[in-house]
Amino acid sequence: MAAGKEIRGKIKSVENTKKITKAMEMVAASKMRKAQERMRAARPYSEKIRNIASNLGKANPEYTHAFMQANESKTTGFIVVTTDKGLCGGMNTNVLRIVTSKLRDLQAAGDTAQAVAIGNKGLGFLNRVGAKVVAHATQLGDTPHLDKLIGPVKVLLDAYAKGELKAVYLCYTKFINTMKQEPVVQQLLPLSAAEMSEQAKASGGQHGWDYIYEPDAQSVIDDLLTRYVEALVYQAVAENMASEQSARMVAMKSATDNAGSVIGELKLVYNKTRQAAITKELSEIVAGAAAV
Repeated sequence: MAAGKEIRGKIKSVENTKKITKAMEMVAASKMRKAQERMRAARPYSEKIRNIASNLGKANPEYTHAFMQANESKTTGFIVVTTDKGLCGGMNTNVLRIVTSKLRDLQAAGDTAQAVAIGNKGLGFLNRVGAKVVAHATQLGDTPHLDKLIGPVKVLLDAYAKGELKAVYLCYTKFINTMKQEPVVQQLLPLSAAEMSEQAKASGGQHGWDYIYEPDAQSVIDDLLTRYVEALVYQAVAENMASEQSARMVAMKSATDNAGSVIGELKLVYNKTRQAAITKELSEIVAGAAAV
């Protein structure tokens, strides 16, 4: 019964794996709800800032912030948002595939790229492909904190304000629903006044408001646009974390189901092997009795 003992060992091993994947599925389901609540709670803040910035821009057309001006440069910036951990299906692979395509297009056009990596998976990938990583943020935990994100992102924002970057793109996984997450490459800079106005109208913003400025309109617009860009990055990280937990829950459920199927197949093979061994022993007993 050496073969039977080996199959029993395999069954035990797969059962242990099934327990682990089931536990990870339940943990991911619990974290997913909190991540979705955090993601939805961050949306009104960015929408309100966008509405106010759009109104201020229309009220002061003579001033154009550096973030809304196009730069003549051969370098493009990327903020790549991925997860710190794996076991979440093809989520990271999908967004990194789009980043790779963008980098190839830039290389073909003779341009260069700078990147900020948020998450271990993206940092490791960018280092492997030889991209220039100017800053990174890893080990964010289950709750993103803006103070950990501002430092790395500010490197690209300052470079754009100085005219060293042509554009800045934000790459992350957008949460659609529990079963679907979509990789997105969104142009972060330069900001488009027309696009901001359209988004403000779509979210119900009203134009034509008059504001009392303290200290002055230019300072307020400068601070607001900086906060707006930071809010977009924070929203992307929150969306990515909600997508991560959803993808992990689905992946672990699939792994648990597959483990159950493997256990069923192994038990069938074990029973067949055991039946064959019993039949062989009976045949030997009958043959011995007939010989006597």
